[in-house]
Amino acid sequence: MDEIVINYDESKVPHYELPDPLIFEDGRPVTDANAWPARRAEILSLFEQHVYGRAPTSGAAMTSEVTSVAEGVLGGLATRKEATLRLTGNSSHLDMHVLIYLPQVRNGAVPLFLGLNFAGNHTVHTDPGITVPTSWVPNYTHLGIEDHRARVESRGAASSRWAVETILQRGYGLATIYCGDIDPDFDDGFKNGVHGLFPRDDRAGADWGTIAGWAWGLSRALDYLETEDAVDASHVAVMGHSRLGKTALWAGAADPRFALVISNDSGCGGAALSRREYGETVKRINTAFPHWFCTNFKTYNDCVSALPVDQHELIALIVPRPVYIASAAEDLWADPRGEFLSAVAASPVYRLYGFDGLIDDVVPEVDVAIHTRVGYHVRTGGHDVTSYDWAQYLDFADKWL
Repeated sequence: MDEIVINYDESKVPHYELPDPLIFEDGRPVTDANAWPARRAEILSLFEQHVYGRAPTSGAAMTSEVTSVAEGVLGGLATRKEATLRLTGNSSHLDMHVLIYLPQVRNGAVPLFLGLNFAGNHTVHTDPGITVPTSWVPNYTHLGIEDHRARVESRGAASSRWAVETILQRGYGLATIYCGDIDPDFDDGFKNGVHGLFPRDDRAGADWGTIAGWAWGLSRALDYLETEDAVDASHVAVMGHSRLGKTALWAGAADPRFALVISNDSGCGGAALSRREYGETVKRINTAFPHWFCTNFKTYNDCVSALPVDQHELIALIVPRPVYIASAAEDLWADPRGEFLSAVAASPVYRLYGFDGLIDDVVPEVDVAIHTRVGYHVRTGGHDVTSYDWAQYLDFADKWL
């Protein structure tokens, strides 16, 4: 295998030209907001064909069961609810376990943040009432999860990334699902998880990968939230970090029911421009994680400039809904500048609808947030979700959600 060279030198970023989201494939310009839905459909299809793959539109049935409800938890701050969503198809099934926190005191249905977690619902808080998963869990040594026996001890291990009490105090709910419930994060030839619910073919070029599977699962969770009287399902923000930030962007692009979309350090295949080839590249991500994207994406490993889309168009698919892109100054792997420039290049589509986007290509100072319809910040520190990030997301949601 050829050595994959990782570039962290801006002077070595290749010259590139981005595809224009406001030019139809036949060369016609998009002149106003009325023409955008047709162009949006073209771009969405290109991402399905060349990057994430096409998710099935039918073939799996879903039932739901509330498995626990507890009032006055977290010192009286919250109602905690757990529900199991059973998805059935192709003579098999899988169970998605949803953890929901709602403000204990609320006037009517509440807006809500929805996001996947990496290692089990019990890792997002020390709350002893959260059910510990029995399914496959990866070895996340940094979270104290090195084998199945470490699960109980890892309760609350990722709590610094979730700001549960702050979210509730601001009047929002929070729902989360362990991503491995939807599709385990390893390459097994697409036999497990959601892929097993549908007839399997030979993984032809545009068949969906794991990120599309996770995004599909988020839409099924939204289906369920639409049945919850205490949740305002028309005001659900989808949020994700790292690979789950890529997922949140694709979920928000593919499913316009998500009212706000948040990408935290999503990098290559997420918010960062692929053509910059800075930090993690298309070739590197497809080599390390061959199951994340569709097979067609691999054909661009050595010719990224030939991709018919780039990630600014992924952000543009969210228009006119608000989107927030967050970077971290020390997270060069995720290419903070590439994430910012992607948001800048998507902004002309927002301006079609009369919204301010990002005005120029000068990256803002560290820890200075921009809250136009396209939100952005680059904060101090590395690859993580911090209280600063959540403070911006909540302020942004107050403004737009």
